[in-house]
Amino acid sequence: MNLEKYVAVSGQPGIFELVATRNNGLLVADMDTKKTKFYTMRKHQFTPLGSVAIYTYGDAVAIGDVFKSMNDQAQENPIPSANEPAPVLFDYFDKILPDFDRDRVFVSDIKKVIKWYNFLDERNILDFSSKDEEE
Repeated sequence: MNLEKYVAVSGQPGIFELVATRNNGLLVADMDTKKTKFYTMRKHQFTPLGSVAIYTYGDAVAIGDVFKSMNDQAQENPIPSANEPAPVLFDYFDKILPDFDRDRVFVSDIKKVIKWYNFLDERNILDFSSKDEEE
């Protein structure tokens, strides 16, 4: 699973596929319609999913590994809605990533992870088989 080509754009819902970079912004494609749009760096911030990690008490864990853990535990530990109360979200995250740093991981971070996972999973982008083959 290569998350490097997917970005989150501030102020825009969902995840976009990176098409091209410019020195003043990014050209991204909508995942559903495949329409491309240019977002300037002056108005937006970009978060490449490949660079996102979750703080733990040891080394930070890459978002792809968190997604894999969510997928592996989906049967016995169903993914809650991102609108659940904070204690429910923290309990869920404690089950999928037991050593996450509760002081540096906020409820908004957990909500983003859940929303991103659901968004990518609905579009069949999350493919964990290739990572298993590499190991």
